[in-house]
Amino acid sequence: MDRRTLILTGLAASVSGCATTGASGDPQPGYQTGNEQAQAYSRDEILRAGSDFLGVTAEALGGAVERIARDYGDEPTGYIAGEEASGAITIGARYGEGLLYMKGAPQPQKVFWQGPSIGWDLGGNAARVFTLVYGLFHPDSIYRRFPGVEGSAYLVGGLGVNYQRADGMVLAPIRAGVGLRLGANVGYLSYSRQRNWIPF
Repeated sequence: MDRRTLILTGLAASVSGCATTGASGDPQPGYQTGNEQAQAYSRDEILRAGSDFLGVTAEALGGAVERIARDYGDEPTGYIAGEEASGAITIGARYGEGLLYMKGAPQPQKVFWQGPSIGWDLGGNAARVFTLVYGLFHPDSIYRRFPGVEGSAYLVGGLGVNYQRADGMVLAPIRAGVGLRLGANVGYLSYSRQRNWIPF
């Protein structure tokens, strides 16, 4: 192999290394994939973001966050801030949209959700929803179906909370709005990149 070929090979290897580690040789910042850990939000960060978005005091939201922390830990890897509408006469449907926030992501990611419900439920509501997300290491992993966890619906300080779980990920929507419908939590929600008006 001549000298010119050796030089070109060395340059190619250097460029490849910079693309994966950055100019300083350190890993590029941002969310992680695979089995690596994503950066988590602290309790104070969640209380500040959630109380501002839901329009409630940090003390009111703190009760719900503490309840979720007892079940799943107090450092979510992301959160979704959005709005939704739902209605039911025993069988119902829920539709919503919001933004998924993860530390290190260049910008929040748009998320839609929809799903059916069945149970002792009658009425409708519109609500702001602040969803804590656990075990999410890459934002694209949110786009899937999340069944509700049976028996997880409860009220804390006037806020409705329930759990959804799939493949090691847990979503804990906290709802603030008129006509909280906890009976609608027997069902699932599908999270998608685009609006889907068919809830099933």
